[in-house]
Amino acid sequence: MLRRVLLGVVQVFLVVVGIFLLTEALPGDAAVTIAGDNPDPSVIAGLRKQLGLDRPRWQRFADWVRAAAQGDLGTSLAGPRSVAEVIGSAAGPTLLLACLALVLLVPLSTGVGMLAARREGGRLDRAITSTTLGLYAAPEFAMAILLVTVFAVQLGWFPPTAVGGSLLSRPDLLVLPVVVLLLRPICSLSRLVRAGMIEAQRSPYVQHARRLGLSPARIRFAHALPNAAAPAVQQLARTADWLIGGVIVVEAIFVVPGLGTTLLEAVSARDLPVLQGLALVFASTTVLVNLGADVAARILSPTAEAHR
Repeated sequence: MLRRVLLGVVQVFLVVVGIFLLTEALPGDAAVTIAGDNPDPSVIAGLRKQLGLDRPRWQRFADWVRAAAQGDLGTSLAGPRSVAEVIGSAAGPTLLLACLALVLLVPLSTGVGMLAARREGGRLDRAITSTTLGLYAAPEFAMAILLVTVFAVQLGWFPPTAVGGSLLSRPDLLVLPVVVLLLRPICSLSRLVRAGMIEAQRSPYVQHARRLGLSPARIRFAHALPNAAAPAVQQLARTADWLIGGVIVVEAIFVVPGLGTTLLEAVSARDLPVLQGLALVFASTTVLVNLGADVAARILSPTAEAHR
């Protein structure tokens, strides 16, 4: 675990360095964006000096790393707010969508996987496998546009975007985004649960439980499922990481004011401190979630290391 933590620190640092270099390679900077159309070169020069963009790149990056090590992520170049305040105000909608999707994802994917594994190769198994493969092949933006067209525009059951509404006071705003977030993870997790259940049902300890006369339900839930769930835990961790840091497309389509929308706005404004802060949050989340998944998988199954 200590080795993984140290490796994670190096990975986070490399991600932040990469974000800094890629942002610096973009045409223009925050001064040009703030100056607007037909900018005066003297105004741009004054803004660069005011924002500290006239200093060498290595010096600006070193100052940011030094401040970040002390818990200060800096101030947004697009406004007077601190980066921590910008990220904190945008984290609520993203975490709400991610947590709601996770709460629904675990029972749904487990149920679908166990249902498909009851009769391997049967009609239900083939139907579930074909459906999950088809849904997994469809990208999120295509499914989002399809759902908006059918259920929001044509049928009018749900609002097409979250503009002008609160996610907490308007639960109907959450339906379509959460469905889009669930479709692909359910497909991947249910297939892992199915494969794990089929393998577990063929194992000697399940055969022994059958000889002892235990009920099929007890065998499935108490003996087969815990061992079948171990490989799925790591996939669930990757899914949780994706839900927190990879909902940019979903938030952009449904105009949800979360971290994804903030990231797009920061790129447009060349707001480097906000981009670096988001990169730090996303990279740290990835490291911590995957470390937790490794520990959980090891606890669930002593043979998890062999699967990895």
